[in-house]
Amino acid sequence: MSSHVPYAELHCHSHFSFLDGASDPAELVAEASRLGLTALGITDHNGLYGVVRFAEAARRHGLPTVFGTELTIDAPSSRTGSPDPPGTHLVVLAEGPTGYARLGAAITEAQLAGSKGHPRLSLDVLTGLFEGGSGCSNRAPWLVLTGCRKGAVTTALMDEGPSTARRVLDDLVARFGHSRVAVELWDHGHPLDAGRNEALVGLAMSTGVTAVATNNVHYHCLSRRRLATVMAAVRAHRSLEELDGWLPASASAHLRSGDDQARRFARFPGVVEAAAELGDRCAFDLDLIAPDLPPYPCPDGLNEIAYLHHLSEAGATDRYGPRGSERVVGAWEQVDHELNVIEQLGFAGYFLVVWDLVQFCRRSDIYCQGRGSAANSAVCYALGITNADAVGLGLLFERFLSPERDGPPDIDIDVESGRREEVIQYVYGRYGRDHAAQVANVITYRTRSAVRDVARALGYAQGQQDAFAKGLEHRFHTTDEEKEKPNSAIPAQVAQMADELCGAPRHLGIHSGGMVICDRPLAEVCPVEWATMDDRSVLQWDKEDCAAAGLVKFDLLGLGMLSALHGAVDLIATHEGVQVDLAHLPQEDAVYDMVCAADTIGVFQIESRAQMATLPRLRPRCFYDLVIEIALIRPGPIQGGSVHPYIRRRSGREPVTYPHPLCEKALARTLGVPLFQEQLMQLSIDVAGFTASEADTLRQAMGSKRSRVLMDSLHRRFIDGAIERGVPLEAIAEVWEKLAAFSDYGFPESHSVSFAHLVYASCWIKLHHPAAFCAALLNAQPMGFYAPHTLVQDARRHGVEVRTPDLNLSDAGATLEDAGGSFFAVRLGLGSVRGVGHDLAESMAEGRPYRSIEDLQRRIEPDCTVMEALATAGVFGCFDVDRRSALWSAGALATSGVEHLPGVVTGVEPPLLPELSAVDSARFDLWATGVSPDGHPTRFVRERLAAEGVLTATNLRLVTNRQRVVVAGVVTHRQRPTTANGITFLNLEDETGLVNVIVSKGCWAHHLEVVAGAGALLVRGMAEVTDGVVNVVAERLESLNLASPARVRNFH
Repeated sequence: MSSHVPYAELHCHSHFSFLDGASDPAELVAEASRLGLTALGITDHNGLYGVVRFAEAARRHGLPTVFGTELTIDAPSSRTGSPDPPGTHLVVLAEGPTGYARLGAAITEAQLAGSKGHPRLSLDVLTGLFEGGSGCSNRAPWLVLTGCRKGAVTTALMDEGPSTARRVLDDLVARFGHSRVAVELWDHGHPLDAGRNEALVGLAMSTGVTAVATNNVHYHCLSRRRLATVMAAVRAHRSLEELDGWLPASASAHLRSGDDQARRFARFPGVVEAAAELGDRCAFDLDLIAPDLPPYPCPDGLNEIAYLHHLSEAGATDRYGPRGSERVVGAWEQVDHELNVIEQLGFAGYFLVVWDLVQFCRRSDIYCQGRGSAANSAVCYALGITNADAVGLGLLFERFLSPERDGPPDIDIDVESGRREEVIQYVYGRYGRDHAAQVANVITYRTRSAVRDVARALGYAQGQQDAFAKGLEHRFHTTDEEKEKPNSAIPAQVAQMADELCGAPRHLGIHSGGMVICDRPLAEVCPVEWATMDDRSVLQWDKEDCAAAGLVKFDLLGLGMLSALHGAVDLIATHEGVQVDLAHLPQEDAVYDMVCAADTIGVFQIESRAQMATLPRLRPRCFYDLVIEIALIRPGPIQGGSVHPYIRRRSGREPVTYPHPLCEKALARTLGVPLFQEQLMQLSIDVAGFTASEADTLRQAMGSKRSRVLMDSLHRRFIDGAIERGVPLEAIAEVWEKLAAFSDYGFPESHSVSFAHLVYASCWIKLHHPAAFCAALLNAQPMGFYAPHTLVQDARRHGVEVRTPDLNLSDAGATLEDAGGSFFAVRLGLGSVRGVGHDLAESMAEGRPYRSIEDLQRRIEPDCTVMEALATAGVFGCFDVDRRSALWSAGALATSGVEHLPGVVTGVEPPLLPELSAVDSARFDLWATGVSPDGHPTRFVRERLAAEGVLTATNLRLVTNRQRVVVAGVVTHRQRPTTANGITFLNLEDETGLVNVIVSKGCWAHHLEVVAGAGALLVRGMAEVTDGVVNVVAERLESLNLASPARVRNFH
């Protein structure tokens, strides 16, 4: 559909106006292109959130792009929670890259002057920025539109009349100039629109400024109007009925063609064409703003590459030995090669920035390690960024960096999760907040949140909203076929609108670890605003947008296992007097024996149900076996059918074969079964003669499958190269099929290598220092696959005594105590008690010793809820008082304050109360701390379970294949992987260990009401025994009444 009248829409809101735009930028672009618009401007509220996606979509359609924003002037509050958000609106469009940069700075000024969701900007401040604030000497190339009904001119016209509106318009012209102000007209079919537009045209003519038609667009087509009204209700925290008076009467705020607009504005000749002219004046491509890294400050007059050479030389000498006597053959040749490539690509500064971050961590005693494809680099190893010897392991550098790659390499740095904030603040401090910020995470609607918000907007009560969401929660517990059926528990209108809302941006969050550093003020590239977290500033773009715009991102990822390992090393040094160096742990058979026995609860990466079920079959005996194990149990290899062939070949039940002898070099270490992305590259090098750079291009092309033309060209190149090497056509086809089959799921070998170091370290500490390992895991929560209760029960099975928290003996976190001889017990921390946060736990620990419960109450003043939780947890046992008596006293004391003299509070002394039974003590422990140190819930019903023929987890290991069995325990996990064809896996835990239960789709559906909510189950079924691994295939599921330690964890 083409329009005869040229027209550009200059005032348009997308999803990125956050609940004030009902269409995605790509939908708006597609519709604008269909309607034949000459340009489209996106003007979301107070930001440039969606401009990258807008620009990419427009590029695909050949549509000129205008970038702008609708600023809120003098807003007394945020936009949410009000039916008609307060503040005056002003639309500002950027003319070219310079105007864009200055507009980004203005938005940032407003955002950082306010708070999250509430930018603060006055017209005087905006005028100052337009005139040349922040060191600029020229006026900003902006075009200012007077805006919608909330614009200053329109508001003055409607409230006070033409004379006041003229004064407001004159003020805008005085601030920004005649050529940079346009009076905005729009017609949504409201009875007052015609008269208002006529008055506005008169004002424009008398002032000598342009009048321009827009449609103040909020959705791309008529059908989205309903969603737009629901979004308005969600934003206002009201129902549609309550919001009715504020909603537009007709569905008119959609994109229109030039012909349609010309008919609507026939009384005002030229205003539609003026929009096309202004659009042409403002349009430019966002590619023009690509930034660089700031120059790295090098010592001794060195430039970046010279300094990188200097650091790499010193590091490589330490790691590999001096030139001429290297300990690893080819190491220095590889280092020199990599440095040449880095220099050629101009990335020396990038490596120095990452090296500097790692050095800060080392200086600050923060555990860290580089991972990802950086582990393929000998330079990264020499610099101490990674712990993987890329040369010794034969890792392919071009997987990390090659001349043909677009953009800088990707180096992820794992740091202790508990200390990541220190590293983030170091980046802010070193580069300044003008040049560094975190990457955003656009939080989009998912099914549950969409159903809740839509139900609220449609007027359903809170209880009904909860019921609808709970119904969706139970959809985890249904089969795939049932998920396809309409959910009868949810009204059709709610379901339909929620489906439309799913995927729409809800608000801006913060990326888990991505930071951007820039050579110019970041605001000139992307506006910056405050995050919800204190002292965090965040870009308005997510990681994909940053990459598309050329911003260089560094990932500082919090890793709980690094915190746990550091905590364990410190506990071992403090209490056992042993210094553990994780970088130089000996390779021990005993560690691998433990791994082969799947004794890996709490161990990094290999503690999941699937990993533990594979370990006895794979039987790792060396470090590289761990590398393979990590990569093997992934959705991709499972889906690609690599797991069983590899295990069969490893156990000698299947011969190791290759499609052609040239494949052996690439596949020998994985017994002919492709697992790693690097193997894809090596195969193309060995079989078809690809260069390393060509091989990386093939990997990227196969992984993305974006370019059919490129894939065809590479396929032809592969065939020709293989024929030259004498490979038969049948073998060529087989190798190519293998490449294509595993390109989607191949795991980077470098990732596995980096992770394997932590796997071995956590295994070694668990074996040799189980108490310290348990305490450190508890202190690093939340992390890993298992809840604290399971970790404690596992430690008890390894002979570790775990003690309840004690007011005068516990620290804030878990610690160690002498248990006699060379053994140590774990003392739970005060912070493990329900309701006791970190700060309160620290205060309580610092105040030790306490003379009485009243002494704690008077000095620290915990509230009644906390006091009762402390009593329930047994924290006051140090005063020789039982838990029921402590509860009595704590409740009475919590009502006292400093105004009472010590010892005069009445009702503190309890009457004679019955003692707690062992079962009740366990229930108290589980409620108060989530941990029962003195016993698992199944222990107290074991006699009854045994009478019913229930086997313990330990006894289950003795059964034969297809034997009928009965097992019981607390449900720790429910998992239904997408690769399992609807089968659900349950983990049951009893006092002796874990039981794997396999539940078919039919069995699950039959027992849905039981398995959906039960915290403990009794399962009857058949044992499935394979290579020493025992699973129970469920036939009947029954609820078991036990004290359950925590909410069951569901995984997909």
